[in-house]
Amino acid sequence: MIEVKLRGWRPDDAGVVIDAFGSPDMAEQAARPIDTPRAALEWMGMWGFRDDAQAFAVVVGGQVVGNVAVSNIDSHDTGWVSYWTAAHARGRGVAVAAVLKLADWAFRERGLFRLELGHRLNNTASCAVATRAGFLLEGVERAKLRYGGVRYDVERHARLATD
Repeated sequence: MIEVKLRGWRPDDAGVVIDAFGSPDMAEQAARPIDTPRAALEWMGMWGFRDDAQAFAVVVGGQVVGNVAVSNIDSHDTGWVSYWTAAHARGRGVAVAAVLKLADWAFRERGLFRLELGHRLNNTASCAVATRAGFLLEGVERAKLRYGGVRYDVERHARLATD
């Protein structure tokens, strides 16, 4: 498996964030365009001011190639996992390695018991990441997400600290 490191986001990472969200498949994932240094810094900053979330830059060979995060941490010790990788880093196991490392951190350091994630049914790559990272399929949530006026069914996966 590829070796990844997780670290906090830094202002000099803004270019990576802009490039990543410039990819057509990523552009629709953000609430508003992330196409300027200011927008990228705001995106990074929003992770730093939340008690219910933690995001990490994913680093391979000294280069930031993605993001992995746990958010919406609730009183039941459950959190929501999200991840992305830059287009040039896909298909090499980066996301799987990062999600595994995040899960280990969330269970050990944050004391969470349950991690959840979801992906559109048409996102087979994200499904593969979830499955390879040990997240078991729990079902389909109909019409859960809306991007560009289109509603998508979402496949829900979860991993427990005891898995």
